[in-house]
Amino acid sequence: MKESLLVSNHRGHHHHGEHSHEHPRGGAPAEYAEPLVELFRGGLSESLHRGAVVICGPDGQRIKGLGHPAMPTFLRSAAKPLQALPVLTSGAAGRYGLTRAEIACMCGSLNGEEFQVDAVLSMLDKAGLSPDLLTCGVHRPSHQPTAQAMQEQGLKPLPQHNNCAGKHAAMLVLCAHLGYDSADYTSPGHPVQQLILASIAQLCNYPAEHIGIGIDGCGAPVHRLPLIALAGGYARLAAPEDSGLKRETIEAIQEMMAACLAHPEMIAGSGRLCTRVMQAAPGQVLAKTGSEGSYALALPGQKLGVALNVEDGAMRALSPAVTQILHSLGILGHDVLDGELKDLYHPVLKNHCAQEVAGLRAVFHL
Repeated sequence: MKESLLVSNHRGHHHHGEHSHEHPRGGAPAEYAEPLVELFRGGLSESLHRGAVVICGPDGQRIKGLGHPAMPTFLRSAAKPLQALPVLTSGAAGRYGLTRAEIACMCGSLNGEEFQVDAVLSMLDKAGLSPDLLTCGVHRPSHQPTAQAMQEQGLKPLPQHNNCAGKHAAMLVLCAHLGYDSADYTSPGHPVQQLILASIAQLCNYPAEHIGIGIDGCGAPVHRLPLIALAGGYARLAAPEDSGLKRETIEAIQEMMAACLAHPEMIAGSGRLCTRVMQAAPGQVLAKTGSEGSYALALPGQKLGVALNVEDGAMRALSPAVTQILHSLGILGHDVLDGELKDLYHPVLKNHCAQEVAGLRAVFHL
């Protein structure tokens, strides 16, 4: 693969059903999805979450999976490592002396925990920026103990508590480094957003002009590609040296991956799926949630990228699906899945009387 955005938007062989052009409809046709996760009650099936899984190597070719590899997918927060990469390739991370924890923070969907907020504020301070510039909006910290403590102290949440504060701080750092006006930095036409679009297109080996653009929950542009393109992008994070990229891009990816693998607590936070599976398999996986059922994994030891899309957007299906994928690929064994990650592998639903009344389980094998 050449480091160019001028790539075909068709991959594989159509008679094998592995083309990856964007589907024109708002959603995926029924044949795109396969059963992934079942909700069962009283030992009986009650509902089913369908979707698609694609596993790729750094050449972008599908190795295995379920469902149609071209399933249209808004990357949502699974794009964050791809969005953060220009901070490294531009030299901004080096200029401002960003630490590994801060680099990982740029790639994460944060809990709003104190150490994460401190990293966001530190990045901005190093670039001479005020947190008042953050336009990601305000919500309670996702980390309930932090939210409760703030409420008890009469403290109101601020933009730096937002799940996307690290991503937005990265965008503002890029503005400072490159001399761009930070006003309207989330506009799709802003130079920083154009850099990010080019980064996603490059890593996913998909033409920028064919990437669908929407607005994410934090106000920044969100990108829609075929699922296989996301899997290929994460495979290139896992094995950049095998991706045909320029040396400086390879080195930037290696630096970013080292930061993320060293600081799984920055990728999500205490108790969250991404952080917990990364801690259960140290150095073996970058796990990144999106939203509306999107998810991606980079597996450096196997030089693989994995992308998942739950068709109905049900986030509850992600934990059993992701842990099952990692089990199928030999990353997580039953000692872990039946132990510290049991609540993720086989989640239990309780009623208002605290009775266990239903459960979730993956119904696929790769």
